[in-house]
Amino acid sequence: MALFVNFLNLIIMLPYRTEIRNSPREQTLKIYLKDISLDQELKNILETIAGVRLVEVQESIGRNRVEENVTVFRKEDTSINVLKEKVDTFLDKYFKKVNNELS
Repeated sequence: MALFVNFLNLIIMLPYRTEIRNSPREQTLKIYLKDISLDQELKNILETIAGVRLVEVQESIGRNRVEENVTVFRKEDTSINVLKEKVDTFLDKYFKKVNNELS
């Protein structure tokens, strides 16, 4: 079932999807963009958000994923949940603006 849901997400993928990831060292925020040509542009913008320590464009590992993802590393004093809300709010506004410009 999970494989089917992942497949559907790829077919009807929204402009982006974010996930909180836990690694042995720290929590990160993964951003999967439908249009990976935006990865570098968004990386540069996301670095300016309060609470962000580092942003990297990384190759995605795993099946049924876009080729690249944007990984956001948080500052120690920042909650990963708060950071996810900030990033999601920013991306919602960004893609709303982009879609309005294309219309």
